[in-house]
This record gives sequence, C-alpha cells and structure tokens, in this order.
Amino acid sequence: MASITFDFSFFWEALNQIVGALPLTLYITISSIVIGLIVGLTVALIRLKKTVILHPLAEFYVSFTRGTPVVLHLYIVYLGLPMVWDVIATQYHWGIYSKDIPLTALVIAALSLTAGAYMSEIIRSGFMAVPEGQLEAAYSVGMTTFQAVYRVVFPQALGASIPGICNLIVGILHGSSLAYLVTLLEINGVAMMLGSQKWSFLEPLMAAALIYWGVVLFIERIAAVLEKRWKSYSDGGVA
Repeated sequence: MASITFDFSFFWEALNQIVGALPLTLYITISSIVIGLIVGLTVALIRLKKTVILHPLAEFYVSFTRGTPVVLHLYIVYLGLPMVWDVIATQYHWGIYSKDIPLTALVIAALSLTAGAYMSEIIRSGFMAVPEGQLEAAYSVGMTTFQAVYRVVFPQALGASIPGICNLIVGILHGSSLAYLVTLLEINGVAMMLGSQKWSFLEPLMAAALIYWGVVLFIERIAAVLEKRWKSYSDGGVA
C-alpha cells in the first residue's frame, strides 16, 4: 500500500488561495438567510393564520423542501428556473433571459428557498412560544394587530428563535459548499479545483475545513451574545 504524506507547503498555499473565496461564500450565505427570513416569516404567518388558499400551498412548500436534499433544490433551480424564466421573458418581451442571470443569483435562489422553509418552522415555533396574554395586553393598550405583532410578539418570537436561526445559518453555510457542483468557485469549489490541479485533495480540503470551522465559531459567538442580550431584555434588565 502506497504511503500518504501531508504536504504542508501545499496546505498553506491552498489556504491562502481559498481564503480569497470567503467573501463569495459569506455573500451567498448572508443573502440566502436574509431572503429566507422574509420568506420564512411570510410562510409562518400564513400557516399560523391558516389563510384559506395560501395555507395548503405553504404547507406543501415547507413539507417538500424539508423532505428533499439541498442538492436537489440547487439542481432544480439551476436547471428549471432558467427554462421557466425564458418562457415568461419571451411571452412578455422582458429582454432579459436566463443567460443574463448570474450563476450566483441561481445559487442564492435555491438556498433561499431552502432557508425559507426551515425559517418558517423556526419562526412559527417562536410565535407559539409567546404567551397569548402578550397579544391581549397589546390590544388592551390600543394597538392594532399589526402593531401588536410587530412591536410585541415578533421581538419575543425572534429572541426565542435565536438558537434555531444560528443552526440554520450554519446549515446554509455548509449548503453553500454544494455550489461547486454548478461550477461556482466558493470555498469548497476553490479547494476542489486546487486538489484536481495536483491530484492531492487532502491539503486543500483540510484548509477549507479550517476556514468553515472558523466562520462557524464566529457565528456561534455572535449568537451567544444575542441570546445573552435577549435574556437580559426578557428578564426586564438592561442589555
């Protein structure tokens, strides 16, 4: 059996090159989470209010998305969205076709749909954790339903959802590593490219793993600070 050696010089070389892909990975992750938060909040409210027509669609979206792998979401959007877009663009003479859509936008769209489904469950659980008396108290001081949800219920639900949102951010960060399958050179994509150039994948993959780990540690630290501030706020103290 041939012996395997770890080339430290190649490891450091790969680490320096892979760090350059970190901004793209963070851009994909943050954009997907922000869009996913908007989608998830909308879907969560539809499911909580049980809107007649939209509720079954929301239930299907969450069930299908959570029941299928992220890599399938990526391929479905990558292969299917351009086809649908071109049909609509031709019909309405938009002048912008799938070839004009950046690859990054397709990846973000796929991960946003994934994030939206999971975010919906996280936010819905957060809303359900808020005592009903909070809403009644808001009504008693003259707030409208929108004001009560926005100013009273949502902040508490969001605070209770911090651990779940943190886990989702980490999951989407990891999911962004699949973007290399559609030739987008984020962290994992650069690592795989470097490995294929020298037919030695261990060093660049270890370098990529360290970068991912560092980002996750930072996310966990931020989440811990936010949880501490929210707990102080919910206990009536000063954050």
